[in-house]
Amino acid sequence: MLKSLVFSCCLLLSGLVWAKDEPKTVKIKTSAICGMCKARIEKNLAFSKGVKESNLDLKDKVVTITYDPKKTNEEQIKETIMKTGYDADSVPADAKGYEKLPACCKKDSKMSHHE
Repeated sequence: MLKSLVFSCCLLLSGLVWAKDEPKTVKIKTSAICGMCKARIEKNLAFSKGVKESNLDLKDKVVTITYDPKKTNEEQIKETIMKTGYDADSVPADAKGYEKLPACCKKDSKMSHHE
């Protein structure tokens, strides 16, 4: 009887550990300014291992990402955004990625922005 009770408790605890592997969601502030920025960030995140979904809200420049914590993490997601050429929270954009952006997508652009 005691062995079966211990076994049942172990099964219950292992079930709780598995529940922690559910997808996580993170919100990251970006330097995106237009529809082209939105498409570029979401496309690059879509090709990132472990990212299940991403949606950039241009109004507040925040991208919401749902991801599998077994396959990626918040730091890797920020790195993808940075390499794409955009700031990710307080981390500045990668210089090479930023240079590849169209002029209208750059933070210091004097051009009118398109949506």
